[in-house]
Amino acid sequence: MPQLHLANWNVNGIRSIMKKDFVKDIRSMAPDILCLQETKASAEEVRSMCELLPEYKAYVNSSKARKGYSGTAILSKTEPMSVTFDMNVEEHDQEGRVITAEYEQFYLVTVYQPNSGDGLKRLDYREKWDVDFMTYVSGLNLRKPVIIAGDLNVAHSEIDIARAKENYNKSSGYTQREIDGFNNLLNTGFVDTFRHFHPEEVKYTYWNQMFNARARNRGWRIDYFLVSTALLPFVREALICNEYMGSDHCPVGLKLELN
Repeated sequence: MPQLHLANWNVNGIRSIMKKDFVKDIRSMAPDILCLQETKASAEEVRSMCELLPEYKAYVNSSKARKGYSGTAILSKTEPMSVTFDMNVEEHDQEGRVITAEYEQFYLVTVYQPNSGDGLKRLDYREKWDVDFMTYVSGLNLRKPVIIAGDLNVAHSEIDIARAKENYNKSSGYTQREIDGFNNLLNTGFVDTFRHFHPEEVKYTYWNQMFNARARNRGWRIDYFLVSTALLPFVREALICNEYMGSDHCPVGLKLELN
């Protein structure tokens, strides 16, 4: 039975990370499919940089509203059956946050969920996004199973954030409204793969660069692979690869064995 290896990484600027060990790191991980968030570059720039990884075909969604902001990409060794961009909701489709690739046995959705912002000023918008994104992936899930790979910009529970009490309902990414949005997504038929396989392991995927947080491991787990419950029996491993540097996030991985 062939194993499929997926990796997901918020690169915090593809131009910046390409100057580091990014190409070497991807070759070391050797995923069949790689999802990227926060590319912060035009589609042409991202495609040009991905030419350094010629074994992958690149599918790129960049922000239309603000240059050098947000942005996602899927790099795949196998050509998908189809690729679509955004969610067909105009309010949400300006920042290059969603790409959906259809493969024979599943849809892969890479997503960079909006941050609720300083002072939680974008929390109302984030709440609406969560509802519309849930509707979108639930619709796909009616057709075939779905893998969601992305920076979901929410720590799900206390184990997923180093300073839970200090941040709860004060910091973007750890408010009850965002946690409820994540719970609603899980309740529509998705599983958080890392937490499923590692129910008590404390491991983070993001560290604030301003406070030397990575050296002290004061982090957040906000980067995920979620799968439809129908796919869970085929998942062999869910990984957090915090040995890889280059961004304020580390990559996460998923290994499946499909018929």
